Amino acid sequence: MTKDWDEYAESWDSDPDVILFSQKAFASLTDEIDINGLRVMDFGCGTGLLTEKISPFVKSVLALDSSKKMATILDRKNIDNVIVVNGMLTSDLIQNMSELHANFDLIVASSVCAFLPNYVNTLGLLHSLLVLGGYFVQWDWLSTDENSDLGMSVETVSSGFNSVGLEIHSLGEVYSLETKKGTMPVLMGVGRKSHA
Repeated sequence: MTKDWDEYAESWDSDPDVILFSQKAFASLTDEIDINGLRVMDFGCGTGLLTEKISPFVKSVLALDSSKKMATILDRKNIDNVIVVNGMLTSDLIQNMSELHANFDLIVASSVCAFLPNYVNTLGLLHSLLVLGGYFVQWDWLSTDENSDLGMSVETVSSGFNSVGLEIHSLGEVYSLETKKGTMPVLMGVGRKSHA
């Protein structure tokens, strides 16, 4: 999958759908959560369109992506309070990377979770990186078909949150975008770490 994302990297920041998705994600985030002064992780950050919007308001952002080219493009932007990490989120990465030892107040994942090979396992790792009371926020295309490989259903996200101990703060369609494939609704899930 990394190779596929590498192929999109050079044109990612100029894709109007990608730009609009990040703008609407940021607006919906700040409607839900006061991000001022938080320590944030942008999981699956891509070229950093959402990271760029978040960084002026927060203490720091750790931006993680499995695509070397995407991460390189973000790194070249030289944003003062952003640390860019290229890699897959695993227990080993968490154990061996000191930047991941600081617990995060907020973890965001914009159009990432539907592409994960094991959503619940990854969600468990992300949960472990949150401070008590910290938030995990994801945006993905909303799917009403459990067997679809595009997007995620409310049921899948709800079940995932419950299985790792994220208390559902809000969950549902938050906006839709006009794309080449038609009107595409976007699901936003906000979970809160209520216990260790």
